Amino acid sequence: MHFEHGRIPNAYAGYIRRKRLATLGMFLLMATLFAMAISLGAVPIHPKEILDLLLFGEGSRRVQLILTQIRMPQALAAVAAGAGLAASGAVMQSVLKNPLASPVTLGISHAAAFGAAFSVIILGSGVMASSSVDAVSLSHPAITVGAAFFFAMATAGIIILIASRKGGAPQVLILTGVALGSLFTAGTMLLQFFADDVQLAAMVFWTFGDLARADWNDLFVLGPVTLAIMIFFLFNTRSYNAMGLGDETAHGLGIKVKQVRLAGMMAASLATAVIISFVGIISFIGLVAPHIVRRLLGDDHNFLLPASMATGGLVLLASDIGARLILLPHVLPVSIFTAFLGAPVFIYLVIKGGPRA
Repeated sequence: MHFEHGRIPNAYAGYIRRKRLATLGMFLLMATLFAMAISLGAVPIHPKEILDLLLFGEGSRRVQLILTQIRMPQALAAVAAGAGLAASGAVMQSVLKNPLASPVTLGISHAAAFGAAFSVIILGSGVMASSSVDAVSLSHPAITVGAAFFFAMATAGIIILIASRKGGAPQVLILTGVALGSLFTAGTMLLQFFADDVQLAAMVFWTFGDLARADWNDLFVLGPVTLAIMIFFLFNTRSYNAMGLGDETAHGLGIKVKQVRLAGMMAASLATAVIISFVGIISFIGLVAPHIVRRLLGDDHNFLLPASMATGGLVLLASDIGARLILLPHVLPVSIFTAFLGAPVFIYLVIKGGPRA
């Protein structure tokens, strides 16, 4: 069979162009949902009022307070947390070669939540309140994040150890993650059992997973850390693509598989720990978003990772908007909404099969 000169390269260039346009479309959709998130709520704000305030500093004091102190931090936290969790899930699935891997299914989220709760209740790194908005105010965020990361990394270490041994099949890793998640959930319940009434109420509110509690001080930590980790992931796309061909092939291509796997799990665990320390446990984003992207764009991490970040951000923004509007004037914690949304979507993806692109 003979091909015309340039026909295959042109077809491939078109294929790549479509993937780039799809990725760009996801980011544009995320930007649209961001604009909706700061506009919609119990007090609707017209887009013109938002533009007048952001561009010219003009607007009522009421609109300024709602926009700058509530909705902007909440929407930015949704973008940072959604993108960070989705990227972490995509990397975990790649380095462990397990399509069901995510911070929640591997027990890493629950380990980080236990570490954060231990830090707040035992080490005194936070101030308790009894409302959902300011349930826990972190007076020493570095201690809280450090404790969450320690337990998350300990859990990731166990998962890596099992994955490196013969017989570390996907179902074994997930069952191990379920067991570890149950262990750390029991540990968190034990801390709650010995807490006083205010501490108990605060920890129950906090473990729901809610973006409404995020403020600018939280974002000054959450934003840079998740951004740095996502940049690290993007710089390692070649390694993740090579590992998808098998460890031996990756070795042959000059990839240090053990180091890449350890570094990827450490970075994903750190992102998970930071996110959970500030907004609590948010389920399914790290599991569902990469699968949605795989079905649309395939397994090439040059597109999978950035598109997963955009998809994670837009899914969490959409969930936050829904949680905010569905029971007005009451606001649901976003983790409840993501669980109801994520479970059927993931079941659908499992039934329909693997990636198509």
